[in-house]
Amino acid sequence: MEPVDLLVTGEYLVRDPFSPALRNGAVTARDGVIVETGTAETLKRRYLPVVTLDRPAGLIIPGLINMHTHAPMILFRGLADDLPLKTWLEEHIFPAESRLTPELVSLGTELACAEMIRCGTTGFVDMYLFEDQVAGAVDRVGMRGWLGEGVFDFPTPAFPGGMEALRETERLMDKWRDHPRISITVDPHTPYTCSRELLEESCRIAAAKDALIVMHVSETDWEEAEIRKIHGASPAHYLDTIGILSSRFLAVHCVTLNNRDISLFAEKKVNVVHCPESNLKLGSGIAPVAEFLENGLSVGIGTDGAASNNDLDLMSEMDTCAKLAKGVGKDPTLVSAPEALAMTTSMAAEILHREDLGRLVPGAAADLAILDLHQVHMRPCYKPVSHIVYCARSGDVQDVVVHGRILMKDRVLTTIDEESLLEKLERAVDEIRM
Repeated sequence: MEPVDLLVTGEYLVRDPFSPALRNGAVTARDGVIVETGTAETLKRRYLPVVTLDRPAGLIIPGLINMHTHAPMILFRGLADDLPLKTWLEEHIFPAESRLTPELVSLGTELACAEMIRCGTTGFVDMYLFEDQVAGAVDRVGMRGWLGEGVFDFPTPAFPGGMEALRETERLMDKWRDHPRISITVDPHTPYTCSRELLEESCRIAAAKDALIVMHVSETDWEEAEIRKIHGASPAHYLDTIGILSSRFLAVHCVTLNNRDISLFAEKKVNVVHCPESNLKLGSGIAPVAEFLENGLSVGIGTDGAASNNDLDLMSEMDTCAKLAKGVGKDPTLVSAPEALAMTTSMAAEILHREDLGRLVPGAAADLAILDLHQVHMRPCYKPVSHIVYCARSGDVQDVVVHGRILMKDRVLTTIDEESLLEKLERAVDEIRM
């Protein structure tokens, strides 16, 4: 028998969103990489594992990727609700952020990681402040992260200006270079909070380092009107004059894109990240996701930060994404369950230029989650992929594995001390309330 580090078995194995689920499926992994997938009976005969996760009622799925969040903002969950984005941000969040410290950012990131792991999320794309602290927490916890220091024209608690934040971005790229789970991105905040000079420098750094650029684009009607007033063009077409649009550009939100903008993004191979629940809660609107897909755009799903959502639950986000598109388009065939799941797995991996993620196939990273089907709301199970999108809840996640390492087993986190974390959080809240 061939030795492997890990053998995972379940009632069903979903190798990718568009392939039939395998009954009584199994996965083996060695050194964080999938060796083989097949039936549990076959793989049990062939391999001798160090660790086995045997889940007779388990639904094994690729690990979910949260394509946009601000992890430490979980510290502000519920701080200000039922407000427009501009009011929420400028009158409540920015003042609260002025009290941030590196220690608070690290604590908030760990709390966010705990919640995301419990939701079956194995990696996330993050834009925030003190991002080196975010990276440190991600490294300790064992998740994957695509992490970028937020770049603004004005001072932040971390840096006096945008150029200093970009210098920090370059430093982080050097520090975390070749890390197996952490990548550094270039993150200018928005077209209206970054000068043209900052955007041009962001573009230069990304090109030199072959890095992704992550940016909020066309999130609100106010932004659309402001950019048109200043630059005489939509946010998308203004950004095109800078030369920033490419297949390595992640445009987040994109609520107000029109047909010309969508055609431009398709031409430039820009990727879009949809944050349906945050956009709904802030009253920003509904992104035309069906039109994105029809025009060949790759789309990921993000939760946004827990200060505006107010959770980091990709399970509910997939469900909302699919149903919103159907309701808006009055067409139940729009954004199918496989498409919604792909936006958090295989399509998300394509956007991130990571062919080794998002699917459970030999040679891919051993990033997976196991859902518990032995529950009344999960039975009967005819089509596992539809179940993931339309039935599953975050509480159904039983186990999570990243790079072959078990981060949650039997709903118990293995790399985070939850009790200690919650005790520290109580003390931190007093600092935020000051």
